Amino acid sequence: MGYAEKRNGYWRGRYKIGPGKYGTVKDDHGNTIRFRSRRDAEKAADDAEAKVRAEKYRDPAAGRITFGAFVGRWFATLDLAASSMQNYRHHIEEHLLPTFEPIAIADITDLDVAAWEKAERAAGYAESSIRTWRSTLHLVLADAVEAGLRESNPAARRRGRGKRAGRSHKRSPEKAVTTALGVLLIAERAALLSGRDDEFVAITLMGFTGMRWGEVVGLEPAYVRPAGVRVEWQLYELDSGELLRCPPKDDSRRTIVAPAWLTAMVSEHIARTSPRACSCHGLAYVFRGYGAARGATGTGAKLADVARRAGVSTGTVSTCLNWPDSVADDTRARIDRAIADLGYVRGAASGPPAAHWRRNNFAGRLFQPAVTGRYPTRGRRVDTVVPILGSPWPGVPVRGRGAAVRADSCWTPVALGLTPHGLRHTYKTLMEELGTSHKFMDEQMGHEDGSVQARYSHVTAAMRDQLVTGLTRVWREALDARMQFAARSPVATLDRLLAARRTELSQ
Repeated sequence: MGYAEKRNGYWRGRYKIGPGKYGTVKDDHGNTIRFRSRRDAEKAADDAEAKVRAEKYRDPAAGRITFGAFVGRWFATLDLAASSMQNYRHHIEEHLLPTFEPIAIADITDLDVAAWEKAERAAGYAESSIRTWRSTLHLVLADAVEAGLRESNPAARRRGRGKRAGRSHKRSPEKAVTTALGVLLIAERAALLSGRDDEFVAITLMGFTGMRWGEVVGLEPAYVRPAGVRVEWQLYELDSGELLRCPPKDDSRRTIVAPAWLTAMVSEHIARTSPRACSCHGLAYVFRGYGAARGATGTGAKLADVARRAGVSTGTVSTCLNWPDSVADDTRARIDRAIADLGYVRGAASGPPAAHWRRNNFAGRLFQPAVTGRYPTRGRRVDTVVPILGSPWPGVPVRGRGAAVRADSCWTPVALGLTPHGLRHTYKTLMEELGTSHKFMDEQMGHEDGSVQARYSHVTAAMRDQLVTGLTRVWREALDARMQFAARSPVATLDRLLAARRTELSQ
């Protein structure tokens, strides 16, 4: 049992912590507690000794380690996927250390955590991001409690306390989604912006399979099959720029059932582009990057090549492309022949394309302008409309000097706020509208439901046929709606699909 020891004007509690070893009752800061009465000292000593017997003893002095020192040791012990390690490092270095680094672990209070959270919110960060960073803080401090550095976790949120806004997923801002027609229009615009069909095929694939961005970038030709797409790997982009080949999120390997028209479109894309093995992984991937590979030697046709073939100056070629009516008919005909002979594509990279897309490049230069009709803000440049020549519909983006002057139209937004990941939400919404069972939706999305209801339900062939039939129907409806705007498309793949649909309707 503990006992009280008389000191100069106060009592202190003493308790046994091991054979021949005694401790003194101290506060969380490691200071000896001075009791006014013997009874209080004995009671505190008994409680402390009871904790020792229950193996809950915590040395107050151990809690004097700073948060920065502890979290450095904590991070070094983690053995997680590279993507998780990168995320934790970002949370810690960018959002936790600036506030908590010099504070002793034992001194962090719930008020400190609340003040930090309020400051992050005032800085304009999203509620979902703040919740994620607080979860990381909670994890670090929970391990500090387990290590005996403190008794409780100040990052634990007590029920009914704190700001309610953003605390429930049901109350989170609605994720932007679009329709099947919206997917088609965005895919067409992105292809017009890139000057090739790759983006049309990829965005349509994302909208009608719900594949994650990394899964699409990491899709290999062997996994595109007549009845669906197999998801085995993803390419995850690290902050260093390295693309890491790793299993899909949460090991959600799966076979996504897809309509025949979609898998045929992707297979035709593979046959047309003939993917080659990349230097970074030694594997061929379905989709190439946008823009020339870094350090690559240009091999594609350039403006100067067209001028040389046509026997005119580069200025004449530029004038012909920008103001065709101002060039003589015979000169324009020679330039057109040279462009066709050389396969020159205006605005396209002159060198071989990069092996893989980069998220920011794809979202900022292609996807966002296709969705909103505006180029995003970059550096000092504020967002501007995408200048287009509106005929034939939906218009062709105008590039080069005086683009805004030469343009006669601009695109209206399709779905404000839509992101590439929003296509995954769009696909889930399409399945909901088609009456797909929850079990089958989870299988398609790569989600896992551990409930009893999920264990006792099963996916059948009839369910798969129902989804394929439904997706085919909404795709045909989207093509029909697209033809109401214009019968043809500047995008070759879509133009062929529209022609095939016209043939179906005429029969």
